[in-house]
Order: sequence, then C-alpha cells, then structure tokens
Amino acid sequence: MTVELISVGTEILLGNIVNTNAAYLAEQCAGLGLSCYYQTVVGDNEERLAQTIETALSRADIVILSGGLGPTKDDLTKETVAKVLGRTMQMDEHSKEKIKEYFTKRKIELTDNNWKQAMAPEGAIVVDNANGTAPGIIIEDNGKRVILLPGPPNELIPMFETSIYPYLSEAEPGIIYSKTVKLCGIGESKAETMAADLIAEQSNPTIAPYAKTGEVHLRITAKAADEKEAKKLIKPVVKELKNRFGMNVYTTDENTTLEQAVVDLLLANNLTVTTAESCTGGLLSAKLINVPGVSEVFKSGHVTYSNKAKHKLLGVKKPSLDKYGAVSESVAKEMAKGAAASSKADVAVAITGIAGPEGGSDEKPVGLVYIACSVCGKIKVKEYNFSGNRNKIRESSVIAALTLMRQCILEHYSEVTFR
Repeated sequence: MTVELISVGTEILLGNIVNTNAAYLAEQCAGLGLSCYYQTVVGDNEERLAQTIETALSRADIVILSGGLGPTKDDLTKETVAKVLGRTMQMDEHSKEKIKEYFTKRKIELTDNNWKQAMAPEGAIVVDNANGTAPGIIIEDNGKRVILLPGPPNELIPMFETSIYPYLSEAEPGIIYSKTVKLCGIGESKAETMAADLIAEQSNPTIAPYAKTGEVHLRITAKAADEKEAKKLIKPVVKELKNRFGMNVYTTDENTTLEQAVVDLLLANNLTVTTAESCTGGLLSAKLINVPGVSEVFKSGHVTYSNKAKHKLLGVKKPSLDKYGAVSESVAKEMAKGAAASSKADVAVAITGIAGPEGGSDEKPVGLVYIACSVCGKIKVKEYNFSGNRNKIRESSVIAALTLMRQCILEHYSEVTFR
C-alpha cells in the first residue's frame, strides 16, 4: 500500500519551523511496510490545500495530514478534508467533553473558538489527544484512508504511537526493516564502485549509499512479513559489505556515531587521549566530550591557535614554525608529540590548517590541513585539501581526525598482534 504525507502550515513554508513531523512519519510508515512516494508542504489556504488533498487521494491509498487542527480561523484541515470528501461537519460530544476537562483541569479560560476542535467530519473515527486539545481524525472513504494529526510533535508522536500505528498495522501486513553499514576513510564514489554489483543485482533487500561529511552510509532495506524474516534477508548482505570494506566499516548500529566508535575503541584498549587543535578551535575535543563515558579516556584538549601558543604549550620548535610555517607536516607532528608528552596520553591528535576565507596562497591554499596522530609514540601525519566554506572545512577536518585516530589505533594493535 502507498501513503502520502501532507504537512499543513504557512510557518513551515516560510522556514519558521523545521518540519520534523514529516521525517518522523516517513520513518514510521516505512517500518510499517508502506511505500511513500510523495511528501507535500502546503500553507493555510483552503483552495491549495483542497487541491493537494485531491492529488494525494488520486495516487495514494493512505493520506496522512499533520497540522491545521487548531481553534483559529486559519486552521482549515478538517473542514477542507470534509469538503473534498463531501461530508458535513458535526459536533463530537466525546471530544467536547475532553476539551472541557482539559481546560478545567488546568484552570484556563475556555473560549468559544475551542469548540471548533470538537467538530469532526461525518462518519469519522475520532482519536483522543492525551497531550492537547486537538483530537486526531481517521476517515475511511471508498477504499482510501485519510488520517489527520495535530501539528505539535509532542502531540503528534504519542498519538501516532498509541493509536495510528496499531491502526495502520492492520491495514498493511508486513514490514520494511533497515540496517546501516557506516564507513569512514573512503569516498562515496569509491564505496559505490566497490558495491556496484550488489546494487545492480538488488531486489530485496536493496542497498542505497548516502554521503555524509567524511563518511559514507550504506542502508540495506528489506521488506518481509516480520522483523525476524527481514533481518535474515539483510544478514548476508551486511556480511558481504563487511568483507569488502574491512576496516572502513566502523559500525552497523544506526545510533553509533564516528566519535562514539572512536571512544569505544579507546575504552576497549584502555587508552587515554589528548588533542591539540589550531584551525578547528576545539571542535574535535567537543565531539569527543559529547560521548558519554569519555571521561574515562579523555585527558586534555589544547587550543593553540597562535604560533606562540604552539611553541609555549606544545613545545613546537621555533625553527620549524619559521622554516615550514604553522600549517605544515612538521608542525602537525610536533604538536601531536608535544600534546602527548605534556598530558602523558597514549593517543594524541593534532590539527593545523587554513580554514579561510582568507589566509591562503598558491603554495598553501584555503582548505589545506595537516593532521597528525600519535599512538604510543608512533606518529602518522596526513595532508588534506578540503573545499567549502570555513565551517565546512573545520567540520571536515574533525571527521578526518577521528578517522585517522581510529585507523592509527587499529593499525597499532594489528602490528602488536602479528609481531
């Protein structure tokens, strides 16, 4: 079965609020095995909303609308749906009583326009709202289903989970289940090339590559009768991807970030870490500190933006700064070495570069970054040339530093193992 999502509200069109409801509903519908081909945002305009609903009904089995169920005149969703379906609006006495209880309990004055929320299209199934005054609506019409949900996420999400999800579960047998293989240290084009034959031959499950900053995610999706069967279909695909990408796979857990994977690696090997940052100004430290449990491994973070700070706090030699410049392989290496020595950490990562928009030259353009990683005294330095604005370059640098840190730790323990 197909589902179409319609988000109602001029404030969404104007960008005043982020449309998180559509992302949530799309994910939930996918989990139910419903195919979603279209999502639409429409303002608080009756004519355009009616056209949008009619179009959705012409191509989808289920239409879910969010927003526009409030008490004001510009809240038009219920009334417009009723007109499109040729139904009259009627007072729902149960909803009227619930609204009265809501205001009485909170000692808030109930104005006449609130009764508008108790009106429902003829023949509709009314869904209680435990977190607000706007009830949800389900209408079954000529084999189609139209579902109306309140706009506020703290009302929409509980209502969907407690009432709409069970209702839709009966409408569509089977589920869609996904698992993500997350890669770092490899570009999107190379990753897609390495998995090209699998993608070309796919049917069920399917593989879809997604590019992130410094990462590639491969989402494997299977449609099956239940989750157990879907996992069985996905398992051999994940195994094959792990075989092909090896150390580039840092997790298959959707909720695990790259920084979480790095901290887990540090914890697993009983390693401590310190950072030395110039152009990133503490972003790497912030990423690591966001991870719960990092206090067990994180020793210190140095933000050494000036040459003076690099020399005084990290022991970078003045001749190195004078001869090679702050943005150089030599200085990055000395930064990592100095940070490790001063904090007595097992792992030290240093970043120095030109984030722009000014400061670049033909020899050293904006985006040139050197990252050094020291693991138990062994130092590796890599040169990067990032593109984009200042924020993008800094963000790319942090992801590259995490990737290099992970790579160096894995290589160190691989060498130890095989000695």
